[in-house]
Amino acid sequence: MKASDAVALVLAQNKVLYGYELIGGMITHLVDSINQLGRTKLVSVHHEQGAAFAASAVARATHHEILGVALGTSGPGATNLMTGIADCWLDSHPCLFLTGQVNTYELKGGRNIRQQGFQELDSVALVSSITKYAYQVKHVDELLVCLQKAIDIAKEGRPGPVLLDIPMNIQRADIDDSVVQAMLAPRDEQAVDQVRACDIEAIANALASAQRPLILLGGGAVNTRQFKQWLEQLEGLDVPYVASLKGAEKIPANANYLGMLGAYGTRTANHAVQNCDFLLVLGSRLDVRQTGAQPEDFARKAKIFQIDLMAGQLNNRVQTHASYIMELNTFFASFVLSQVPKNKAWAAWAAELQARFQISFVDEYSDWRVSPFAIFSSLCKLAKGQAVDYVADVGNNQMWAAHTLRLSPGQSMHHSGGLGTMGFAIPAAIGACNAGNKPVIVITGDGGAQLNIQELDVIARDQLPVLVIVLNNHSLGMVHGFQEMYFEGRTSSTYWNGYTSQFKAIGEAYGITGRIVTRDADFHAPVREFLEAPRPMLIEVIMPDARECRPRLEFGKLIDQQMPPKGMGI
Repeated sequence: MKASDAVALVLAQNKVLYGYELIGGMITHLVDSINQLGRTKLVSVHHEQGAAFAASAVARATHHEILGVALGTSGPGATNLMTGIADCWLDSHPCLFLTGQVNTYELKGGRNIRQQGFQELDSVALVSSITKYAYQVKHVDELLVCLQKAIDIAKEGRPGPVLLDIPMNIQRADIDDSVVQAMLAPRDEQAVDQVRACDIEAIANALASAQRPLILLGGGAVNTRQFKQWLEQLEGLDVPYVASLKGAEKIPANANYLGMLGAYGTRTANHAVQNCDFLLVLGSRLDVRQTGAQPEDFARKAKIFQIDLMAGQLNNRVQTHASYIMELNTFFASFVLSQVPKNKAWAAWAAELQARFQISFVDEYSDWRVSPFAIFSSLCKLAKGQAVDYVADVGNNQMWAAHTLRLSPGQSMHHSGGLGTMGFAIPAAIGACNAGNKPVIVITGDGGAQLNIQELDVIARDQLPVLVIVLNNHSLGMVHGFQEMYFEGRTSSTYWNGYTSQFKAIGEAYGITGRIVTRDADFHAPVREFLEAPRPMLIEVIMPDARECRPRLEFGKLIDQQMPPKGMGI
């Protein structure tokens, strides 16, 4: 059997069901074999960065149950994948990257030269710091073993990206059929890590004795298989909870959910953290956007208990009362909330926070022509109960969405979190739509949309049910705000002086239905139009005076001192 055909079989066997590529000479054998087998849906995009974001979104949209693959040819194809690889690495999403390489006999090896073969580049060396596993296949006999190893490593422990670099002559070499069949044989499931009963008991006792408990859910928690069931138990316990940006991706708007915390979080989430007496942190690294620049003041009244897979994440920026290295899926299965006795004080604490949330979760943009709060509140109401996913870009648009959108059960939102990559949303929507099998709503800005706007062509070509909402404020609004604050109004590179692309016209040039919105009230009709008949569509929202987030945390301030001070409620 040809080696590339065997690769296609191993991908299918491992539920690598969606792939994205921009064809190049050094991946032609792989692409042809995958397409011929037909068990991994392979989509041709227009830039390898788009392929990487789309592939990563497969795992994001399926709670890591299905793996995506992105393929890039040698040299520039591999380097173009790297931003997407780094994005997976920092956000802990599993993804497989396959790069083509020149024939083994064309590699420069140990020669003191820069390059031997055309487009030869050491892809493995370039990505070694942002992958869990990266390897260049040296002989056809190790190809399938290394491929299976890469897939296993991507999913085990703390998930992340892996890369396999496959020279052209190895792709077209022969592998004995018996070797292939052995690789495809059923495999024993890996043993699940156990948690210590004494650790579970200590956490349960601390929770039971707290008067004002709070739980912080991070990205490491919400993609586990047991999370949904555990969250249902939590909601029935009268214990409030908040989320990080990545945690908020998979949490529906329940009564005790106070939203995202941190620099751009809800005022009530930040108030709750600063006034709780017990904080359980699950799968969150407590970065500066969550804690503010003074981590010693974070959760100032609380005993902090933290659980994470990586020892280095514990007691890093924030010192805890107790910390545990623990796999969260096992923790959720072991820590049965229904067995924790309710404390009578919890109901009053939860009611107090719910009342505060109702008062303080309000529109703070009434002085603008178009209010982001009104836009996202409308979107939330219109899509309530419908099976849709949201994909946000990076910038003010992302923080407006993360702050205001309240998800319905079955909905998710996907962010580029740790890397914060502009240009993420449009290609990621392709992968999320393919794997999630439901409509996707993209939230992007006029800056971020430009970085991978070419992938609108794929949305139109495949008639994907994707709505792209471009919030056009004629600027790179978040950095523009920093410049106005710290550089006496000098706004080099961030303000277009009234000039910007006409995104509706660009969408229509790609064959996508376009609408323009200039007032809050005009937003409802085109969104309803999409939800009633999902198809490729673009809404350009003109909002030139919208260049900041409210509330926001200024540098050096404590997280319950967001600006502006108005709107703080009770």
